[in-house]
Amino acid sequence: MRLLRRRSHISLDDRLKALGAAADLADGRVAREPVDHARAVVARAGARAGLSVDHTAVALAGATGSGKSSLFNVLAGGDVATVGVTRPTTSKAQGALWSPEGSGPLLDWLDVPTRHVVHSDDLAGLILLDLPDHDSIELSHRLEVDRLVAVVDQLVWVMDPQKYADAAIHERYLRPLARHADVTLVVLNQIDRLPPHAIRRCLDDLRRLLAEDGLRDVPILPVSTVTGEGVQELKDLLTELVSRRHAWSSRLEADTAGAADHLIAASGGLPASDPRTPDHDALDEALAEAAGVPLVVRAVAKAHRHRAVAAMGWPVTRWLRRFRPDPLRRLHLQRPTTGRTSLPQASAIQTSQMDAAVRAVGLEAAEGVPEPWAAAIRRSAREHHEGLADALDQAVGRSDLGMERRPLWWRAVNALQWLLFATLLAGLGWLVVLYVLGFLQLPSLYTPTAGDVPWPTTLLVGAAVIGVVVALLTRGLAWIGSRRKARKSARVLRQNISDVADRMVITPIDHEQTRYATFVQQAKTASS
Repeated sequence: MRLLRRRSHISLDDRLKALGAAADLADGRVAREPVDHARAVVARAGARAGLSVDHTAVALAGATGSGKSSLFNVLAGGDVATVGVTRPTTSKAQGALWSPEGSGPLLDWLDVPTRHVVHSDDLAGLILLDLPDHDSIELSHRLEVDRLVAVVDQLVWVMDPQKYADAAIHERYLRPLARHADVTLVVLNQIDRLPPHAIRRCLDDLRRLLAEDGLRDVPILPVSTVTGEGVQELKDLLTELVSRRHAWSSRLEADTAGAADHLIAASGGLPASDPRTPDHDALDEALAEAAGVPLVVRAVAKAHRHRAVAAMGWPVTRWLRRFRPDPLRRLHLQRPTTGRTSLPQASAIQTSQMDAAVRAVGLEAAEGVPEPWAAAIRRSAREHHEGLADALDQAVGRSDLGMERRPLWWRAVNALQWLLFATLLAGLGWLVVLYVLGFLQLPSLYTPTAGDVPWPTTLLVGAAVIGVVVALLTRGLAWIGSRRKARKSARVLRQNISDVADRMVITPIDHEQTRYATFVQQAKTASS
């Protein structure tokens, strides 16, 4: 019979790093206990790796009356441990040392004060520990067992025909240590009390129970300290174990895998697929509504028409535009600003739609992700909810709506209008001069005509008509331009709103999804 070995292709250091990373990533997302346990495993591994690797700490654990101490004495070659009859007598673990040189720091770390040196080279490097009874009526005894079971390199569970099926040892110890099959050995002691057919039946039943515990391939040795049956085979297995000198690393690998499994279980298990990237078109639309983008777009169109008329309208009437406020100036959006705008606050309906859109994105991003990570993803979507309204207002305020740059053709039309206005004044002035000369009975000036119409009248009326026609044409062009300007401003505004959605909703979700995906990867590495 040989000890079970399943070496992973991933080094122990890499697995421990992965476990530590997984614990850090899970901190605040899952329950404290598995996170603290994982960190304790990493710390314990670092401490054990710094101690003697030439010694292997093997613990004999079992129930009251299982014969642990008797087996301990047989292996140590003398009456080292006190053997009890009806009550547990081992209150503190004691150790038997083969080749004790260099074992002191390891025993100090294990906190085993009672040490017996065995003068034999058969099991060089072995530190054999006799633990208290795990079912002792003394709490301190059980705590001592729990402490050492968690740190020794190899576990030898000593059972007897009467108590091998006791639920206490299977549920409290063996089942939680299912990952530790490589560092577990089971001894069925006191077989001298059974006939051969009963021994086989007990061994078969014990194998069944161990399989249910997840320890299907654990070696099982029938032993009798009275007749000596199986003792030599046990010594041979221990000799093989200590000669390999890597039981300590196998134990740490098992601890690492078990802690990773615990983290994964606390995280709701492994996902069936990667987290989904949420579609945030509906979110962008809801945020745009809440930010007042439609209002601003309409104001841009009106402002464009207002400024076009003020720049190209008929000079006789355009001054009336001064009495009509600029729509963008009223909203404090005449130019990009970092201050607050004068946009009205979002209505209750708009706020409700915005909240619903944020929740929908969080729900979509968390789809397929087990709890409690799904809750963390949903929570991340609303992480910056309180500052979302201010961020939207700032996004609108700093948007460059392109209203500071006036088209060049506006200047040409404006020059034309003033030229027409000057022509109108010239015609009017000419007519006034002619009227004054006639009124004073002075000689009249030569007045050319355009057909039957005098030129002063032609200039006056023609300039007025053309000016009005140009003003009407520019109004139509301004209306077309306002539509185009509104579309451009809408794209700018919606892009800035989308940037806010990315920064304050989508990016936190992405970070949480990435954190979860990294956790899964690290936990898998540690658990492999």
